[in-house]
Amino acid sequence: MSDKKTNSGSSRRDFIRGSAAVSTAALAAQLGISSAAHAQGSEEVRIGLIGCGGRGSGAANQALSTSGKTRLVAVADAFEDRLNGSLGNLAKEHKEKVTVQADDKYIGFDAYQKLIDRSDVDMVILATPPGFRPIHFEYAVKKNKHVFMEKPVATDAPGVRTVLAAAEEAKKKGLKVGVGLQRHHQANYIDTVKALQDGAIGRIILLRAYWNNAGVWVRPRQPNQTEMEYQMRHWSYFRWLCGDHSAEQPTHNLDVANWVMDAHPVIAQGQGGREVRKGKEFGEIFDHHMVEFTYADGTKLLSQCRHIRGCWSQVSEYCEGEKGKANISGSIQQWAGGDVWRAKGGKNPYQVEHDNLFDAIRNNKPFNEAFYGATSTMTSILGRMCTYSGKEIKWDDAINSQISLMPKKFAWDAEPPVLPDKDGFYPVPVPGATKVV
Repeated sequence: MSDKKTNSGSSRRDFIRGSAAVSTAALAAQLGISSAAHAQGSEEVRIGLIGCGGRGSGAANQALSTSGKTRLVAVADAFEDRLNGSLGNLAKEHKEKVTVQADDKYIGFDAYQKLIDRSDVDMVILATPPGFRPIHFEYAVKKNKHVFMEKPVATDAPGVRTVLAAAEEAKKKGLKVGVGLQRHHQANYIDTVKALQDGAIGRIILLRAYWNNAGVWVRPRQPNQTEMEYQMRHWSYFRWLCGDHSAEQPTHNLDVANWVMDAHPVIAQGQGGREVRKGKEFGEIFDHHMVEFTYADGTKLLSQCRHIRGCWSQVSEYCEGEKGKANISGSIQQWAGGDVWRAKGGKNPYQVEHDNLFDAIRNNKPFNEAFYGATSTMTSILGRMCTYSGKEIKWDDAINSQISLMPKKFAWDAEPPVLPDKDGFYPVPVPGATKVV
C-alpha cells in the first residue's frame, strides 16, 4: 500500500512543505494563521474519493485528468458494490494513476473519517448524497484537506450554516475549495454574466429559471433491506438526503441568478405538490415547484422545476432588463433590435472547474467557492420551504431555522427521519400545515 501514516507521524505532506517553509509556518502560527499544505510545482496531488456514484466517479475522472501529477490513493462509500464499480472504471481509464489497494477502501457511515484521516491524502472529493455534505466538509477542513464538493452542499438550514462556518475556517487555513457549480467555469456563462453586470441590458427587472424534465432513476426496494439502506440507495426521493429535486438540480439555475445579481433573494413565496408521481416509490418529495424570489432591489426571479414525463422539458436561465433581454447561457438582444450578441463557447466546464482548482492547489492561489455554493444551496432551500408551507418566507428566517432533517443516528439499523406507513407510503408535506421554520 502507499505511504499513508497517522496524523501524528511525519508524512509526505510535511515533506511537500519543505524546510524553506519552516520559518513561514512559524510566523503564520504567531499570527494565528494555519499553514495548509499544498503540492507545489511538479509535486503529485494525492486524491481521496468519498462517494462513488456517477457524479463522484466523474469528478474523480476530471481530477485525474488535470495537468500535473495526480493519483487516486483511497476511496470511500457506504456501499461496497458501488465503490468497486467506480474504482474499476477509474482504473481502466487512468491505469497508473489509480493505486488503490484492498486496505485503501473504506465502507460504511464512518468511511469518510477513515479516508480523511490519512495523512497522504492532499485533497478529497465529496460526492455522497447532499445531506452528508456539511458533515464531510466540516471534517475535511478540520483535517486540513483541500476539497472539491458537489452541489447542493446541504439539505437544510443547519447544514448550510455548518458549511458557511467551515468555509470561513478553510479561508483562514488557506485551503482550496471547489464546488460543482460548473457554470462559473463555463466560458459562455462567464462572458454573458460579465456583460450583464457591465450594463448590457440596463437594470435587470426579471429573471426566469427552468429545470423541467422527466425525472431521474427509481430503485425498487430489495429483499432484506433495512429502511435506512433503502433510503440511502433510493436517495433522490428523500429530503434529508437530496433536499427535494428543487434543490438537487435547480441549485444550478439559482446560482446563475444570484451570480448575475451579485446577491441572494431576501424573501420568497411559491407553490408545488405531487400531481403525477404519487406512488410510494417516489418517497416524500414533490413533483413540481414554482417559486417567486425577490431581491433587495425589487428584482424578481421566477423559478420553475418539474419532474413529470410527457411535459415541456427545459433547463435554462433568462433575464429581462430596461434595455434588452438575455439567455444567460450566451446571448443578449436589445429591445430596440439589431444584432444579437452571442458569447463564444469554450472547454468542458466540468473539466475546467477541476483544472482551476488544481492550479490553485499547486500554486497556492486563493480559491474558495464554498460561500456562493452555500448561498445558492440556501436559496433552493428557501424555495422548498415556501412550496412546502405555502407561506411567504424571509431569507433571515429561513437561514436561521433550527429544523434539522438529518437522522439522530447513522447506522444500518437506525431509523431515518421519515418512515413509511403500514401500506408503504411516506408522509408528504401539506401546504398550509407543514412547519418549515
